[in-house]
Amino acid sequence: MNRMEREKKANITCTSCDALCCQLTVVLEARDAVPAHLTTRLAGGLHVMAKDEDGWCVALDGQQMNCRIYDSRPIVCRSFVMGGAYCRAERDEHARQGDRTIALQLT
Repeated sequence: MNRMEREKKANITCTSCDALCCQLTVVLEARDAVPAHLTTRLAGGLHVMAKDEDGWCVALDGQQMNCRIYDSRPIVCRSFVMGGAYCRAERDEHARQGDRTIALQLT
């Protein structure tokens, strides 16, 4: 059984999560209440969560692998279901292609 097959069968929990979603570009909505120092604007003007030099969301606690602003996290992060279809698709894609950047936004 390869890694992708194991991932599909694995129960993804807080303790087994790789926080891959914290490497996605998180597009903010006007009603998000994220502190300004944790956000940035892309060249096209899109308001997003800032990333550190390694490409991780600046709100991620890298030691604990959890969100430092969990209670006030962006709406799109609230809608991202751990172990859900989008989560598993991202994990599969990461396993196939390695590190990459995509936008996480509500559609």
